[in-house]
Amino acid sequence: MEKNFNASRLFVASCLALLVTSLTFAIRAKIEAVFQNDYGLSAQDVGWAFGPAFWGFTVAMYIGGLVIDAVKTRRIIWLAFFTHLIGIVLLLTAKDKTMLFISNVFIGLGNGSVEAACNPLVATIHSENKTKWLNRFHVWFPGGIVIGGILAWLLIDNLGLSWQLLTSLLFIPLALYGYMFFGQNIPETERVSSGVSYKDMLKNVGAPITILVVVTFMILAASVPALAIQFNTTTYIIMAVIVVAVIAESKFANKASLLFPFMLFCMFLTASTELGTNQWINALLTNSGINPMIILVVVTGIMAVGRYFAGPLVHRLNPAGVLLGSAILSFAGLYLLSIADGAAFTMFAAIVFAIGICYFWPTMLGFVAEYIPGSGALGLSILGGAGMVATSMVLPLMGESIDTEGPQVTLRYVSILPGILIVAFAALNIFMRSKKKPHLTPKAA
Repeated sequence: MEKNFNASRLFVASCLALLVTSLTFAIRAKIEAVFQNDYGLSAQDVGWAFGPAFWGFTVAMYIGGLVIDAVKTRRIIWLAFFTHLIGIVLLLTAKDKTMLFISNVFIGLGNGSVEAACNPLVATIHSENKTKWLNRFHVWFPGGIVIGGILAWLLIDNLGLSWQLLTSLLFIPLALYGYMFFGQNIPETERVSSGVSYKDMLKNVGAPITILVVVTFMILAASVPALAIQFNTTTYIIMAVIVVAVIAESKFANKASLLFPFMLFCMFLTASTELGTNQWINALLTNSGINPMIILVVVTGIMAVGRYFAGPLVHRLNPAGVLLGSAILSFAGLYLLSIADGAAFTMFAAIVFAIGICYFWPTMLGFVAEYIPGSGALGLSILGGAGMVATSMVLPLMGESIDTEGPQVTLRYVSILPGILIVAFAALNIFMRSKKKPHLTPKAA
């Protein structure tokens, strides 16, 4: 396939788009206290109103992944731009949980559209080393949180300026990524250029119908309080039925590997470990003896540096090995945070946690892009979207736990997630020892 696009400009534009996404995460981490203290919302209310930022992300990613090859990447990018614009304007006017909820619907749709378009775009323009470049692209998620955390600390904590001024700064990277993408030639996804059919893409996902139904239910459970998940016998029976349905569809209907559904399950846990903890950082570490926003900046700064230099580590350990090491350190970091007493101990535990979660998101995407390339843009969108909708379900659960049992107990509960991942990724490493990396060959012109 002839290279008739500006790869450097497209990559920079993608990074700026992701910067808008990450800044919204940093701003939410700061203003959750504002909406509790100034507008009288409970932590559970805030968790519910923040939920659409995650499940809206999922809706946009799933729809984008399904239609991107038909409507083209360009249209998904401009959908991201305009939903971001609407969401930011609505957030600036929010004063109650309903308006906060609606603004996060649009912001979530914008964030998900960025990932739906830019993950396969980066994998296409840098198809020779996908995991390395996806890690570099995702530098701008923690990188944006660092920038947002510093701005929040400077403008609100030190200068006493309004949260609306902080939020309005989102217009700067929004305008820049719109300008960088404007008029550019954007290539087809690698799946299309390699001649992999739409039917084969669905088959590579393993159990697409079951997965889409399950995630739709998760979105409803996260957004409708009456459907909120309760861990009881009925819930466990439903989970068992889902597992059977996934296996049946993968092995009998599609005759496909269970590798993608397995990675999807792991994504539920990796994303909740990373994003759930970071979104509640202010409430979880408010009595730690150090400003939680400083901890957030340190954590995300370590993540940004680690992702930029991920190439040699991924080459040495392979993606499955990186994921296992990440799970071990994430578990250790969360447990240490749950027992930390004093600023120094808290900072040490936060650094361990940061190193642990550093590679989770991009390496999960990189693993699927490299070892299940036939899943195409849909596979990347399903994986990222599932992580976000899982987080949207975890946020109110964490908020309720913080309200009733306190931050330290909540941190111990969350540490169960990477504990499960240690076992899962150890099994993945054993399984992958005999597997070779498949390659897609561009079809002849």
